[in-house]
Amino acid sequence: MDLKEKRADIPSLEVRRLAGLTPYAEAWEMQRGMVRLRKRDEVPDTLFLLEHTPVFTVGRSAADASNLGAGEEYLKSLGAEVFWSDRGGDATFHGPGQIVGYPILRLKVRDTHKYLRDLEETIIEVLAEYGLEGWHHPEYTGVWVGEKKICAIGVKFSSGWITSHGFALNVSTDLSWFERITPCGIREFGVTTLERELGRSVPLGEVEEKIISCFTRRFAS
Repeated sequence: MDLKEKRADIPSLEVRRLAGLTPYAEAWEMQRGMVRLRKRDEVPDTLFLLEHTPVFTVGRSAADASNLGAGEEYLKSLGAEVFWSDRGGDATFHGPGQIVGYPILRLKVRDTHKYLRDLEETIIEVLAEYGLEGWHHPEYTGVWVGEKKICAIGVKFSSGWITSHGFALNVSTDLSWFERITPCGIREFGVTTLERELGRSVPLGEVEEKIISCFTRRFAS
């Protein structure tokens, strides 16, 4: 795992931007290690930003593999991995062109619903900087633009109120991957990207900077 950039300009929150594409299993182990360190206060609150190699993940909300379309073996034959994860939520896709954020935080306000809404509001603020009106559905976690989901959210809370997993914002993601599954188990909404909504290309680094700015305003004390 290559560290593209490590920022410590905000004392209560460290931001780590990983270079290249990170396999999901590697990021999962990284999070588990950081959660242990955060419980012991050996590291500060940390936000990881990265892109994954193509992978379909299934969260704890999934009762079975029904939302994986034609099944695990078929998805693997397309060149993607499949992981059953300990995060919340159902099936989703991670891959190039998608910014994934993994906040490892000790929650000061011990309210899981507030944390999820704060993550949504962070992404909504990022979208607003591009002139887009994002919104969160009262029945589903995540962020939408119009009738299409642009950001999936699935988290885990460990003892000590330490968070892991997080959000996945589609910037220039190949949406054909999502056609292979039922994203987040939701059939009535489609999926979109930032570039599709804007009708132009957007540098990932530029979006990461906006995420860092909006995230630190909301979560750094």
